[in-house]
Amino acid sequence: MTGMSTGTGDLRELTVGTGAGLVPDRGDDPQLGADMVLNIGPQHPSTHGVLRLKLVLDGERVISCEPVVGYMHRGAEKLFEVRDYRQVIVLANRHDWLSAFANELGVVLAVERLMGMEVPERAVWLRMALAELNRVLNHLMFLGSYPMEIGAITPMFYAFRERETLQAVMEEASGGRIHYMYNRVGGLKEEVPSGWTGRARAAIGEVRRRLPDLDNLIRRNDIFLARTVGVGVLSAADAAAFGASGPVARASGLDFDLRRDDPYLAYDQLDVPVVTRTTGDCHARFEVLLDQVYVSLDLAEQCLDRVDRLTGPVNTRLPKVVKAPEGHTYAWTENPLGINGYYLVSRGEKTPWRLKLRTASYANVQALAGLLPGTLVPDLISILGSMFFVVGDIDK
Repeated sequence: MTGMSTGTGDLRELTVGTGAGLVPDRGDDPQLGADMVLNIGPQHPSTHGVLRLKLVLDGERVISCEPVVGYMHRGAEKLFEVRDYRQVIVLANRHDWLSAFANELGVVLAVERLMGMEVPERAVWLRMALAELNRVLNHLMFLGSYPMEIGAITPMFYAFRERETLQAVMEEASGGRIHYMYNRVGGLKEEVPSGWTGRARAAIGEVRRRLPDLDNLIRRNDIFLARTVGVGVLSAADAAAFGASGPVARASGLDFDLRRDDPYLAYDQLDVPVVTRTTGDCHARFEVLLDQVYVSLDLAEQCLDRVDRLTGPVNTRLPKVVKAPEGHTYAWTENPLGINGYYLVSRGEKTPWRLKLRTASYANVQALAGLLPGTLVPDLISILGSMFFVVGDIDK
């Protein structure tokens, strides 16, 4: 308890959290008292990493929010400068640990573009199939964890059942369950095992058949609707201003997807449906993520069909030491959480002179500063979980 005198002889008591401070009265009416500064974090309150939110509260209403990042001290971009192009893939793999394959892919695409390298066609279609499976794995994690953060435990069990089915397929091909390390400059590490495409197709069919278990459980659940509909509305203009992308932006009506609008690999040969909503609230963001799973399963299956019709190598023979020619290039990909950009500058050496990452999570978290003021503390968790970020993707 902290006692404060208002100057009129009476005593008012405020209960404040550990580490919180008080800011002066707002001046319009001294009887309204002082606002409370509350730190959410940097401990780990089920927020997928170490994030701190510095909130100013008036009772239970948020007046302002300052997201504070940088607690993970990763320094990946600086480490890129002293790692060769094969070692860089290891570091890039980990900045969003739910989208490891997509992270690898963006880096090797940038290097290949700078080197003017053409990748074997079979490797291109395998990359697309694996990227879409990785997208589904990423989305399933959030589809399970987000309802759990607002009180629904059961969806997590269904989401992890489907994740396990797909992870078995990814592990068989790459040897890894989370950090696949399957991309290489010039293609893939190695050919997939014999019969793998058939087993992958069977896994996709199984997940597609069972996904309505999760869908029917949560999409129209009355309690879930009450916690998410009309909560945390992000307008299309604000989403664009903050640089939000991916499911967060498309839930606000921004109809943009690099796979369709600036295709890389062979996405220009596929019809990529883009899932959008217009309401921009927590429920819209959840629905976009859920419907995107159905789309990605279909795309992965189409890619596997093409792989089965192709023969030939899945990588390009390279010298022991890979050196990108002097110059610079920019590659961007539609990662599961949004647009990731890779700006590569080379001086003709075996290590990048600079490799700058533009990650989706960083922009999504920026939007919290404009999204949370005016909301209630209980809604803060609903909004925070619906912004779909991984903190490793922020602290680069």
